[in-house]
Amino acid sequence: MKKLLLLAIGAALVGGLSACNTVRGVGQDVSAVGRDISAGAEGVEHSR
Repeated sequence: MKKLLLLAIGAALVGGLSACNTVRGVGQDVSAVGRDISAGAEGVEHSR
């Protein structure tokens, strides 16, 4: 029973750590899109 509990806790920790990495990646992607949109808007503003 203790082995099963330790295995479940270990799996939860590994899953949690990988989820943090995924969320960080999504945040970086969204940030990059925001920078691209801002750069595009500035380019349009300066071309007028």
